[in-house]
Amino acid sequence: MSRRPVVVKLKTGLHARPAALFVQEANKFSSEIFVEKDEKKVNAKSIMGIMSLAISTGTEVYISAEGSDAEQAVTALVGLVSKEELENQ
Repeated sequence: MSRRPVVVKLKTGLHARPAALFVQEANKFSSEIFVEKDEKKVNAKSIMGIMSLAISTGTEVYISAEGSDAEQAVTALVGLVSKEELENQ
């Protein structure tokens, strides 16, 4: 299992289009992936789950994964939310 904290730097937070791109990236991996904010933990492959967290810029979240490509998944998703803007936004 891999788990890391990250402060979301996306200017718009993880809402709408950035959330869709995040979920799209998460779905590239076979591992089970989760995002945690405060006491709430959601499936990173679920757009509704991600949107329900209402993650704004500057928010600290934990991204965790369990499976054969867990480390790669966490690294990719941490990198995604660490940017200020997404290329496909």
